[in-house]
Amino acid sequence: MDPDAVAKAFVEHYYTTFDANRAGLANLYQDGSMLTFEGQKIQGSQSIVAKLTSLPFQQCQHSITTVDCQPSGAGGMLVFVSGTLQLAGEQHALKFSQVIIFSLTSLFISIFLVFLKVVLGFLCVVR
Repeated sequence: MDPDAVAKAFVEHYYTTFDANRAGLANLYQDGSMLTFEGQKIQGSQSIVAKLTSLPFQQCQHSITTVDCQPSGAGGMLVFVSGTLQLAGEQHALKFSQVIIFSLTSLFISIFLVFLKVVLGFLCVVR
């Protein structure tokens, strides 16, 4: 499968889920996953989701500008994402960037999510 397609599908899924239901991101993280947010290091799926759900806004809309990816040691992948974040009630969008590093295990999860998305999309079209 094309790494760029995997990265773009993952990013679309991640930010769509973030915007609609941040708690739903839990299955995208593992116990060894790390999030560094404004200098604070957070480890583990539950802790990361707790941080994301505690952010001081309830509604937001991400608009993705770039998704760049490249291979990273031992079969992993590094993905750089940039775009804007529109908060409910705010006139101006905020710019953001995020770097995501996939290990082999997380890359497998991402490919599986892309596969599910394709299969579910196909099933919706067939019905």
